[in-house]
Amino acid sequence: MSNRILVVEDDERIRSSIRLSLEGEGYEVDEAGSGEEGLDRFGKEPCELALVDLMLPGMDGFECCRALRRVSAVPIIIVTARTDTHDVVAGLEAGADDYVTKPFVAKELAARIRALLRRSRPTEDEPAVLTFGDLEILPDEGVLRRVGGDEIHCTRTEFHLLCELASNPNKVLSREHLLDKVWGYDYFGDGRLVDVHIRRLRTKIEPDPALPRYILTVRGMGYKLVP
Repeated sequence: MSNRILVVEDDERIRSSIRLSLEGEGYEVDEAGSGEEGLDRFGKEPCELALVDLMLPGMDGFECCRALRRVSAVPIIIVTARTDTHDVVAGLEAGADDYVTKPFVAKELAARIRALLRRSRPTEDEPAVLTFGDLEILPDEGVLRRVGGDEIHCTRTEFHLLCELASNPNKVLSREHLLDKVWGYDYFGDGRLVDVHIRRLRTKIEPDPALPRYILTVRGMGYKLVP
């Protein structure tokens, strides 16, 4: 699959500006002016990454993200005109991997895209299999499953976050460390990215997400995985 980016944005001027800047970075860009059109285009030709504006007419960006997540683990970056915590967190909870706020710098957007796409494959120093509890992680295959059971669906970002934690059992990893290792950047990182993805992981792997036994919060320091 080529470095194809789907841009879902209803403002034609902004959409055109994003397309030109991303094409200048070497990406192939597919445009959509609504959530419905974006889903239709994705169904016809999947992309490497989706850039979705939250404030869309008709189907909003939140529902567009949820719909994409139901069919794909493709990285999603949401675009919002507001830095309101509720909107950002709601977008991440809907399945997004990262966010940018308007107005944004084209180079920063390109850097975030590169960072997410760079983590689409495991690194060479990751072991072939990671296990804890009744869970088994196969980094080379991008698979998370219960031992002798079914595969657990997760996004690329959730998977790499779990791999990082499982590769450092019983070690407290700060949000800054996880931003650097999983998202690929730290100087403009947002700790909310880590917190929301941890919550999403807990709903998938913990017997009781409200009382986690594997991924523990170490107040004031970060998170650790207890095998």
